[in-house]
Formats: sequence, structure tokens, C-alpha cells
Amino acid sequence: MKSWLKLQIENILKFLEEADELLKKGDTVQASEKLYKAAEEAIKFLSYRENINVLSKVKKEDRWKSEFLFDASLQLSNSYPEIKDIWKSAWILHVEGFHETRLDENKVKFYAENVKKLRKILEPLLQ
Repeated sequence: MKSWLKLQIENILKFLEEADELLKKGDTVQASEKLYKAAEEAIKFLSYRENINVLSKVKKEDRWKSEFLFDASLQLSNSYPEIKDIWKSAWILHVEGFHETRLDENKVKFYAENVKKLRKILEPLLQ
């Protein structure tokens, strides 16, 4: 049986793969949301793994708010310096690429490259 850790990482990596496939098909709106979801889940996963301070707010509210994800990205940047840029790119994809549909394919691909840096953080944890 696979561990919870491996399942979480594999699910996040699957979002990235699905985003790649959607981009190949030209579906930038859904690709944007898959990329955002990968970053969101990665931040939550890494927050629990690193047991950072923002978790007390999450516990108190009994849910994640976007402000907590921003706080978490800042706190996680001590261990993972690139996570702030990954999160900012994911947020832009979520708001401008998915909700507002204002990003063209080149812009989605540009921000996607930042989000895909999650692989460099997560894949070594599968070892």
C-alpha cells in the first residue's frame, strides 16, 4: 500500500500532467485551473509536512482561505525559496486565466513554467 505522502505527491504531479495535456489541446482555461490546483495542494501538503505557523489559522477557521495560502507560501519560502513565485504564478492563472479568461496561450505557458517547478520540489520526496 502506498503511503499518504506518496499519494499526495502523485496527485499533485497528476494535476501538472493534466495541465500539460490541456495546454497541448489549446484549453488554456482548464489548464490554468489544473496548474492552480497543483500549486494549492502542494502548498497545503508542504505546510503540513513542515508544520508551519499558518496551520493554527487553518485549524481555527476549519478551512483554508486564500490569505492563508499566501501566508503559507511566505513561510514555506524559508525552506523552498521558489515557492513564492510558484504561488504568485498559480494565483495569476487562477484569477486571470480561469475566472477572467484574460490570458492568451503564451501567457498561460509562461506562468505554467513557474508552477511546473513544483516537480523539482516534490519529486525528490518520492525517493
